[in-house]
Amino acid sequence: MDLQTLTTLASRSLGAILLASLAKALYSFLKTKERGPYPPGPKAKPLIGNAFDFPAKDGGQHFVKVGREINSDLIYLSALGTDILVLNKREDAEELLERRARAYSGRVQIPAMQAMGWDAINIVFMDYGDEWRAHRKACQQLLNQDKTRSYETVYLRHVYKLLGRLLDAPEGFLHHNELFPISITLDTLYGYQVNSLDDPVVIAAQKSAEGTSLLTPSAAYMNIFPILGHIPPWIPGSIARRKAEEYAHWTREMQRIPVEDVKHRMRDKTVVASTISDMLERKSAGEVSPKEENILYNVAYTLYGAAGETTVSSTGTFFHMIATHPDVQKKAQEEIERIIGTKHLPTFEDRTSLPYVEAIYREVMRYNPPGHLGVPHKTMEDDVHKGYFIPKGTAVFANIWSMTHDAERYTDPYEFKPERFLDENGLLNDDARVLAYGLGRRACVGKYVASATVWIMIASVLACFTIGKAKDEHANEIEINDEYEDNGGGVHKKPFKCSIVPRSELARKLIEEAAKI
Repeated sequence: MDLQTLTTLASRSLGAILLASLAKALYSFLKTKERGPYPPGPKAKPLIGNAFDFPAKDGGQHFVKVGREINSDLIYLSALGTDILVLNKREDAEELLERRARAYSGRVQIPAMQAMGWDAINIVFMDYGDEWRAHRKACQQLLNQDKTRSYETVYLRHVYKLLGRLLDAPEGFLHHNELFPISITLDTLYGYQVNSLDDPVVIAAQKSAEGTSLLTPSAAYMNIFPILGHIPPWIPGSIARRKAEEYAHWTREMQRIPVEDVKHRMRDKTVVASTISDMLERKSAGEVSPKEENILYNVAYTLYGAAGETTVSSTGTFFHMIATHPDVQKKAQEEIERIIGTKHLPTFEDRTSLPYVEAIYREVMRYNPPGHLGVPHKTMEDDVHKGYFIPKGTAVFANIWSMTHDAERYTDPYEFKPERFLDENGLLNDDARVLAYGLGRRACVGKYVASATVWIMIASVLACFTIGKAKDEHANEIEINDEYEDNGGGVHKKPFKCSIVPRSELARKLIEEAAKI
């Protein structure tokens, strides 16, 4: 591509921006007279609007601050003709994303996402339509509550492996926590066994997930100037385009490696039962069409990517909170001993009998929801809410962070207090909804799996270990900071040290026996 062509492209891009801005201004003027004003929002800049007012990280907390500044729970922004609405209140999110789901279930198609190919294979990013419905149906068949229960033996096996790793090398708990959800998902979907984060599938998944850093308006210029997505990646300056190509490669590898492994083991007659092996056997019998096969590959890829991010974040939050809240840990362990005893490990059948442990799970998910803003919905028609006009095509973000830290709903929202989910009799109250899994038709399809795996991890670790602050060489406690980091795809506790020791010799023996299974 020569300089003249680039200049022509730039001129056309600028012209398109000017025309889009003028058209947007005229459309806004006419619609405001006809349907009412847009919701309040920060002042927009000429031409680019609020393109750089949307942070690449820590968006949840940022829009809580913006909401206070403009005294509004609805925050409207506009970036080069794209309308954006942030919902800071749970009531607004439930009204729009659930009660009006028919109009709010689309997905914004982001240029960087399309460059990585995610819009075609990841159900999370697919726009509303027949393809999305077909993929969602497959997810529901795979991940409904009854189906999830059939995987419980797999979940327990990997929880026991986690306990064994924590016993043998407690200093590596962050590594073990990251390996835990990955190993569960790959085992369930592919029968693929992972014992290290150096596994090629894990490496591919980690590198693919880095692509989430390109998805906000301010993270990549191609999201603001879509024409840049068509410029060859070898052109100087097209950094985001080159990164998108790299992430697309790792996404393909993430799909290819475990599927090839299943096929290889099927040829060698060493395959173990899994979702993909079952599908391939049915395919050989003529029971699965090529389209159904492709859908299942896409669903498996989606679930693997989503499950790891959510569970790793929640596990890190749990260890952080328990290490710094010994009173919470003591109450939970007393409940476990009273209900289960000390001679066996918790099972899924114990869940309804352990209200305080359940309250800890809910509070972990409330205190640090893995995705503070989540993936935006898209309006599929014009709408009006509270007298404000919301045009078709608006990207609608549910600010989960704001909702789970709403002082009107949660007393001392920045404190870790599992008791907020219990009534005066110590039983669970009716605040059972985990907002971290999203709202409406685009809520997390793997929420039952995530809930089961995070809960059994919490119950099992509390039953077996005492977690506290680590000590230095002088036996002084090492303080744990409260810092979390947003990697663009999820929010995680920054690395820290803690002490993890078996509660008793009996607990040690239980772990050693369980880890052999």
